[in-house]
Amino acid sequence: MLIGSGIVVALIVVVVGWLAYSAFGIKSDLEDARVDANAARKAVLSGDQDAATSRAQAAASSAKSASDRAHGVVWAAAASVPLLGSPLKSVQEMSDTVADFATEVLVPTADLGAALDPSELRRGDTIGTAPLAAAQPQLAKLAAASDVYVTRVEGIDPSWLGQVADARDELYGLVHDASGTLNGSNVAAQLLPAMTGADGPRNYFVALQTPSESRGTGGLVGGFAILNATKGRLTAPELGANNDFRYPTTPQTDLGSDFNSLYATFHPYTDFRNANMSPSFPDAAQIWIANWHEVTGEQLDGAIALDPIALSYVLKVTGPLTLPGGEKITADNVVPITLSTSYERFADNNQARKDYLQSISKAAVKQLSTFKGDTSALLEALGRGVHERRIMVYSTDPDEEKILQTTNLGHEIGDVDAPYASVTIQNAGGNKLDYYLRRKLEYVAAGCSSDKRDSVITMQLTNTLDDLSLPDYVIAPNGTAFPIDKGTALSNVEFLLSKGATVKGVFVDDQEVLYQDGTLGGHPYVGAMVQVPPGKTVTVKVFATEPTWPGEAVVPVQPLVDNPEVTVRVPECGS
Repeated sequence: MLIGSGIVVALIVVVVGWLAYSAFGIKSDLEDARVDANAARKAVLSGDQDAATSRAQAAASSAKSASDRAHGVVWAAAASVPLLGSPLKSVQEMSDTVADFATEVLVPTADLGAALDPSELRRGDTIGTAPLAAAQPQLAKLAAASDVYVTRVEGIDPSWLGQVADARDELYGLVHDASGTLNGSNVAAQLLPAMTGADGPRNYFVALQTPSESRGTGGLVGGFAILNATKGRLTAPELGANNDFRYPTTPQTDLGSDFNSLYATFHPYTDFRNANMSPSFPDAAQIWIANWHEVTGEQLDGAIALDPIALSYVLKVTGPLTLPGGEKITADNVVPITLSTSYERFADNNQARKDYLQSISKAAVKQLSTFKGDTSALLEALGRGVHERRIMVYSTDPDEEKILQTTNLGHEIGDVDAPYASVTIQNAGGNKLDYYLRRKLEYVAAGCSSDKRDSVITMQLTNTLDDLSLPDYVIAPNGTAFPIDKGTALSNVEFLLSKGATVKGVFVDDQEVLYQDGTLGGHPYVGAMVQVPPGKTVTVKVFATEPTWPGEAVVPVQPLVDNPEVTVRVPECGS
């Protein structure tokens, strides 16, 4: 018995030792694969195809080694043990996924290095899209394959062992980032050639939004430009302030009964200031395009919008703008100047302020059209603006618009059968106090046990204004009948809920209030007017009953001055 027990103990020691040795080898191999995979992705984006190919192949080799170790006889036997073997089985699945991903996605992506090289995208002041267009069919296949691997990693049980769970999260981040790059490149390959004039000239309405006075898509349009794209060369032959745009006196388009019932009293079709009240960018784009055609006879091919925060990201790459008088506009001062201090500087001369802001716009257009620096860094800056939904694009071509709506560029109300919460701030005071507003958004819903569940959407608004000596144009009510004090932000807070949701009540600081209701983009709409005095915080809550939709919650964020804190506690239910 003693001999038999000794043999069993010895076998256990050998097995545990072998598992430990294998685990060390697998960990080392996967870490090597992760490092090489990240290096390959960076090499692709920097245009170094040789390095990209070499590092991708190295990642595939290390991942294959990890997979072989994880399928050894001892490891496989231990992984089959119920509960105790769960972490080992998860490691097997991760090793297999990394090996397959490296072989089927990373290595072929590296072979497309020339097409994805940012330096090849720009030639002087022209966008060269031919290599990208030629690679589009292969990019589409790789993007689809990468999406499969994202789903595959999501399906790996993180198990009860923290180290394995952490490794699974790291793998998810790697695969998710690669999928984002490939999908973004595929979208660019489908859209950029035609939209930059490869098949003939294109003309776009460009809106410069100022989120110090909020609107549905971000901010009041302070200026505009007409952008021409011909064979990859972009020019802006016409720029103007908002009061330069001569609007027709009658509507030139009709966005439907839902839109009209919510916004008709603000005359969005004929008042330039209110064309972008809907949070759906295509709504604003169609109004601008239709009105431009009526006034000028020119048929535009789409519309673009951006704000000074997105411009600040670009200026970090391109360097400062120099105005005719020698003043420098930098990444650090462009936002406060355009959204705040210019109103103080030109408090008594509104036209001089508009002329000043126009000079900034002209300098920015010139800087971008002549920039010859790091294209990769410029694309990264633009990507940040897109990620934050600060850059929006609409195309009159239905096929192009359908693709745009799969990205943050589309900025459309999501037509999704999933948990949904969108909160939009509309400035109702006719001032610039939204520069001082800070937001916190929370979306909470009950579990998945029934076909309907309770949910709460909360928007907390804080007015950080601490200087009541600012010009009336900035802090006083202008054009509103509401009796509000200087410095008090008057905001219509608009909620879009999950499809099929029913509102139970709306509360402002725990007091139930009356609200406007309706429908927009297939989603129930709720609007409540609130006042936020300087230095104070106001909380608006919408209580609802919503269908227990499957999938991850969709919570788009309105691009204002702040990047709000967003909390989502909505369980991801099955189909």
